This record gives sequence, C-alpha cells and structure tokens, in this order.
Amino acid sequence: MSATITTKTALGSVNPTRLDSLVARVETVGERPALVVSNAMTGDDLGQVPRCTPDDVAAAASRARAVQPAWAAMSFEHRAAIMLRFHDLVLKRQNEVLDLIQLENGKARRHAFEEIMDVSLNARYYAHTAADYLQPKRRQGVQLALTKVTELRHPKGLVGVISPWNYPLTLGISDALPAIMAGNAVLTKPDQQTPFAALWAVELLEEAGLPAGLVQVVTGSGAELGSAIIEQSDFLMFTGSTAVGRTVAGQAGERLIDCSMELGGKNALLVLDDADVDNAVAGAVRACFSNTGQLCISIERIYLPATLWEEFTAKFAQAARALTLSPALDYSGDIGSLISAKQFGTVTDHVQDAKDKGATVLAGGRPRPDLGPHFYEPTILTDVTEEMTVFAHETFGPVVSLYRVATEEEAIARANDSEYGLNFSVWTSDPERGRSVAARLQAGTVNVNDAYAATWGSIDAPMGGMKASGIGSRHGEHGITKYTDAQTIAVERVLPVGAPDGVSPALYARVVTAAFRLLRRVPGVK
Repeated sequence: MSATITTKTALGSVNPTRLDSLVARVETVGERPALVVSNAMTGDDLGQVPRCTPDDVAAAASRARAVQPAWAAMSFEHRAAIMLRFHDLVLKRQNEVLDLIQLENGKARRHAFEEIMDVSLNARYYAHTAADYLQPKRRQGVQLALTKVTELRHPKGLVGVISPWNYPLTLGISDALPAIMAGNAVLTKPDQQTPFAALWAVELLEEAGLPAGLVQVVTGSGAELGSAIIEQSDFLMFTGSTAVGRTVAGQAGERLIDCSMELGGKNALLVLDDADVDNAVAGAVRACFSNTGQLCISIERIYLPATLWEEFTAKFAQAARALTLSPALDYSGDIGSLISAKQFGTVTDHVQDAKDKGATVLAGGRPRPDLGPHFYEPTILTDVTEEMTVFAHETFGPVVSLYRVATEEEAIARANDSEYGLNFSVWTSDPERGRSVAARLQAGTVNVNDAYAATWGSIDAPMGGMKASGIGSRHGEHGITKYTDAQTIAVERVLPVGAPDGVSPALYARVVTAAFRLLRRVPGVK
C-alpha cells in the first residue's frame, strides 16, 4: 500500500518580477555570474542570484559597519517597535513567503508555516526581553559598599550568519533578530539553494523601519564565501553539518572570535513501557517525517520495549502509509519533496544499503517520480545493524530505524551511544517518569510526549546541542547575550583594594582573614 498522492502544483504568488526585486538587494562590486535556484518540487529553474565573491563580502561588511553605530545608539524601545512591526508584517504577508519556502525547499505547507511561527515568536520575544537582558546590571563589589560594580553589554559589531537550506526563513533570519536587537549589524549568507525567503525577510525588516543596509545579504556557496564571512565578522552563527562546523570553528578560533553552532544529529525517540501507543505513534509520525525528515531535530532512531513492539510497529507503519505526499502550494499535503538530487541520492543510498545488508522495510522505501524528481516515501526500517550506513550516520530524510529493547536502562544507554546529542523524545503515561528519563539523556533538548516543537517553541529556554551537535545555544537569555561583549566597570570609593597607607601587609592580611570568616556567615553575601 503506497502513500496517498496529490499532483496539484502552482506558482502561487511567486513570479519572476517579484524574485528580481528580491535579488536586487544583493549588491556586488561588479558583474557576477548567476547561480540558478531550482524549484525543488519540479527540478525546473525558479530564479537566479549573483555568485558573490570575497570582494562582495568585504564590501557588504563595510556597508553594514557604516550603519551599525547609529543603530546601536538607538533606544531599546525604538528597536522593539521595529521588531514588532516586522512581527505583524510576517503574519500579514505570510502567504507570499509560504509559496517561496515551498518552491525553494520542497516542504509541505504545514511545515512551512512552522517557519512563520518561529520568526514571529523570535521577533516578539526579543522585542519584549532585550532591554531586560542587556540593560546595565549592578554586581557585588569586592569591598561591598565601598566598591560600585556595573556590568555593561556592548554589541559585538558585525554578526555573520551562515544558514542552511532546510529552514530557509527560520534559519535565514531568526538568528539575526536577537543580534539586531542587541545593536549589531548582520552579514548573512543563506544557502545558495534557498536564498529568496531570507531576502524577503530582510525586505520586510526594512519596511518595518530597520535602517537600510544594516542587514546585508550575500549569495553563493559556503565553500567560496564562508572564510570571507568569518574574516569580516565579529561573531559567527552557523547552522549546518558537524564536519563543516569543525572547519568553521577552527577558522573562527584563528581569528579569536566567538561562534555559536547548531550541527548534526542522530536523534532518538524512546517509547517507555507505559506509553499510550496511539499517542506515541502520532508523535513519532511528526518526529520522523515533518519537513520530509529534513530537520536537524527530527528523529531517526526509535527504541521500543518488547511488550509494545507488535502494536506500535503495525500502527506506525499504517500511519506512515496514510500520509499524503503532495507538491501542492496549499495545506492539502502531509509530506513534500526532498530539496535536491543530492539529498534524494543520500536518502536512496542509505535505504538501499540497509536493504542490501538485511534490513526490513515496514513502510515506504521507494522514490515517487510520478510526483516530482525528489519525492521519497516515508520509510520505516527494522533489523538495522551496525554495518549499515543508516545505523549511525545522519540521513536527513524521511527515514527512521526501529530497535527493540529489553529495559528502560537499555533504551537510555543505546540512545546515548552516539557522537551526537541534539534533540531526543520520550513517550510515557507518567510525566514525572518522563522527566526523570529525559534528564539522563545526553541531548541539548528532550521533549516528553512531544516530537520537537515543545522545546523548540519554548524560546525562553536555551536550544542547543551536546557533544558533536553544536556549540552554544539559541533562544532565551544566551540567545541574545552571545551577540554582546560584557564589560565590568568598578568604581572604588574611600579606600582602594589593598593595604591602606600606614597599615602593614601583615596586619592587612589578618584583618582581611577575619573579615572573610565573618562574611562567610552573613546571608546574602556571595
């Protein structure tokens, strides 16, 4: 039984003139060859962007730096008003960018809408919290009342953002929003396969009142522009593979600039023996197949107790087969296309390798050229063993492997047995048991009775990876303070730190020792 098919495809609100107006935002210092952007649904040409060079990156950085000081001098209230107008414009104009996201990336519209929610949430959150996070703060001085200490937060200056193709709007602009609220300029490079959604977002920011030129967009490949962006930036935000992340971190380290990175994952879902199977199946469908599996925090491994194996696998396979694959630019489809021939090849190779080495396909396992060149059915595998590529390597597609475990302890141990630790999921009828299990899992985010949206959408809390899945985090306080430099100013009043004139060092040491012993017992003294 195959997945349901729909074949309606349209260009929606996207037209060549509109794309040309977005591309005009990319400034180059001379004529540049064009990079063709493909329609992921059909493989046809969608549009073109300039193939920027390191010289273009340097010129863009210079333009952004020229605007940044005046922006940093603006009040938080002024910045917040712009961010909230942007929030409103994103919601009002969502249909035009939803079409863009679907055509660039191939995803189903329901998953494209998650990007609208994410960008709106980030804009609203940092509009309301930036001032509290970044305002001057009093700190305890070494001599208590005699030392007045203030912590200040200064913008880094120019923040570089290198984003991937899987969430072109979210990752193209959401990480830039707190950087902007902190008073920085931004130099951003969206993936060359998905530049238009990021360009659309920058256009809306300026329509909302952001100074023209504060956010600069360059287009081209990471291999050609990545080093130049790192060279020009004062901080780097990177989302991509762990392999590239190691290179990026090394280059940032050479320049002694800080960076934050969300990298790869081989995420696990644990179904505990008291879980409601129907709820767990519905959650697993969302966890594994949202965004056609092209989601850094999607699930590629599921661990099941023997007591639930038969019921869960039967219902999960049935649910996967019932999903609607569709290229339509509306909400009718459950699953869209993979983005490219390259990603399609990776998914195909991983599944074929597993089948050749003895894996069993419970559902899917087939391409769907009748829908488009990059469509692939949601696929469930069992009997996966260590020699198969899919066992430990990230597939980044609609493919999940199921494993039987004897105990909760085994499930935790096997979930943790990975170089990655990005996002895990736990399903149980006992929330406290779920919280206890979650705390033992080596992942930056763990969702109990949810796939991934609960932690991702709770942007007051940090989101990042453990182990080889990243450095630093986005969201919450760290999501904006990382874009600033901390400065401590201490003003001494009456007496300096050290022995006053006329007091011997020995006497000073005895007095300070007695004072420290006393302060040790005073509540509130740190």
